[in-house]
Amino acid sequence: MKMNAQKTYGAESIKVLEGLEGVRKRPSMYIGSTSKDGLHHLIYEVVDNSVDEALAGYCNQIIVSINKDGSATIEDDGRGIPADMHPTLKMPAVQVALTKLHAGGKFDKKSYMISGGLHGVGISVVNALSKKLIVEIKRGGKIYQQEYSRGYAKTKLKIVGKCDNETGTKIIFWPDPEIFSTVEFDSKILETRFREITFLNAGLKINLEDKIKNKKEEFFAAGGLIEFVKWVNKSKEIMHKPIYFKRDVKDIIMEVAIQYNQGYQENIFGFVNTINTVEGGTHVSGFKTALTRVVNDYIKKKVNVKNGCSLLGNDTREGLTAIISIKIPDPQFEGQTKTKLGNSDVKGFVDSIVTSALSEFFEENPNIAKRITTKALDSAKARLAAKKAKDLVRRKNVFSLGGLPGKLADCSNKKSENTELYIVEGESAGGSAKMARNKENQAILPLKGKILNVEKANPARTLSSEEITNMITAIGTGVGEQFNLEKLRYNKVIIMTDADVDGEHIKTLLLTFFFRFMPELIKNGNIYVALPPLYRIRKRKDYYVYSDKELKKVTEKLGTTNITRFKGLGEMSAVQLWDTTMNPKTRKIKKIFIQDSVEADQVFSMLMGDDVQARKQFIQENAKEAELDI
Repeated sequence: MKMNAQKTYGAESIKVLEGLEGVRKRPSMYIGSTSKDGLHHLIYEVVDNSVDEALAGYCNQIIVSINKDGSATIEDDGRGIPADMHPTLKMPAVQVALTKLHAGGKFDKKSYMISGGLHGVGISVVNALSKKLIVEIKRGGKIYQQEYSRGYAKTKLKIVGKCDNETGTKIIFWPDPEIFSTVEFDSKILETRFREITFLNAGLKINLEDKIKNKKEEFFAAGGLIEFVKWVNKSKEIMHKPIYFKRDVKDIIMEVAIQYNQGYQENIFGFVNTINTVEGGTHVSGFKTALTRVVNDYIKKKVNVKNGCSLLGNDTREGLTAIISIKIPDPQFEGQTKTKLGNSDVKGFVDSIVTSALSEFFEENPNIAKRITTKALDSAKARLAAKKAKDLVRRKNVFSLGGLPGKLADCSNKKSENTELYIVEGESAGGSAKMARNKENQAILPLKGKILNVEKANPARTLSSEEITNMITAIGTGVGEQFNLEKLRYNKVIIMTDADVDGEHIKTLLLTFFFRFMPELIKNGNIYVALPPLYRIRKRKDYYVYSDKELKKVTEKLGTTNITRFKGLGEMSAVQLWDTTMNPKTRKIKKIFIQDSVEADQVFSMLMGDDVQARKQFIQENAKEAELDI
């Protein structure tokens, strides 16, 4: 075997992918996935180029259209991609930008001092993953046009008309069905990103038209970040007017908007060159450090606290909503999808600016400073109370030899990458799951009904809840600043609830807990939801179906049958539960991920918070999509 392998591995085995073939071979490396997320990332890449024109001061409006023929159009009033011949490649500059992977005007800092699409791969990747793409440029009194397909130019760049002093670029592309699992754009997904872009670029207008749904929307925010922080807090009880400051130092522009609310959750959203860095980075770290220092310093100088007090970071961020937007010439991101900033010098820069600006604001606005520091002190008291309560719960609980909750049926395999934890609704279902499971790698933790709604409870009450403490202990990572992903005991944490209204509520309560206290597990892809069947259809053999729509199709195919509606997991035998919901070879599970952290915060606040009117409006808007469970 070894000799044969050596013979077949020669120079001919080394494949060279020409042009953009590498993108088509491994598209997920460039756009994250080939599902709906990756599909919409194509639009983001083109829009980011238009936003770069806005950052450079040349673009005021972007028009995005979802067309009936399956294409998307992005048009801006920027300078237009250059159409003259490239000096060394002997082809039009626009063709270079569209067919060469690392080509663009963002490497020498002459055309773009600041940009989001900094890698120079965006538009070429879109071209590579489109079955057809048309570029139209208005520049120098002429209108140019060229057609492409799957990364290659199909026509030469030609002049198709004249224009006056207008400039701009229009891209029309049809995503390639050979690449994507779906090629249907969803305007709802685009809205969140476009809203963010206009918040982050005060004065920029984005018009979105969905010609399939006959729907139009305009995004424009004259107030920029101040409007952004108000929008995030719209469902919350705010404590003060937004704190806002902007600094422009040595080609670095930093804007910060801060507003506390009466709730207990911390929401910090970081952006770099308008890119949402969902995993944070050095700009967010610098902000957190500065905030903790400023609040502690103000308390020492202005507040009379017995026995002194040193607040932790979590104390100063309880109820905080903050937007940090930084625009820098040479951002270093982790990966093409740009989720985390790595520039080490940015941390100190942000720390210094925030410390100075926030200290000055506190001195000039003592009433607001007092409200913020009082809330932070209350948070510290609650934290200490929670620690005592949690220690008390741990002493009262019956623990196994490993220090784990007594009702946890652990698995024998200790390697986390091969293990799963099922969080199961109810003792009855927990009993069935314990009998059904593969004991080697599947652990079961049953819950006593509905857990605490963490959206309405302070951290002290949350962390003293026995059910929540059991979950935290079983998972092993800890929460908050003590969270450590390396201590995760299971690769998959699977929420398994009944397929009814109560089950959906419990599922939402659990997802709220993970989003607020262990968001890293969601970002890391460790949280899943089990999909138990709704019905069993028996005709010579058993068929399991998972929705009323599927039931209709199956019954039409099979004819008259003895249909069983499963009202709960506890109604299933261990064999049925294993076959339908727990067997990795036959089960259906959903991985939970955060598409947009700002939007996710809005949804959890609306569904689980105190704003009844917002929840009522949501129910009214989505009532047509709901199914009645009787």
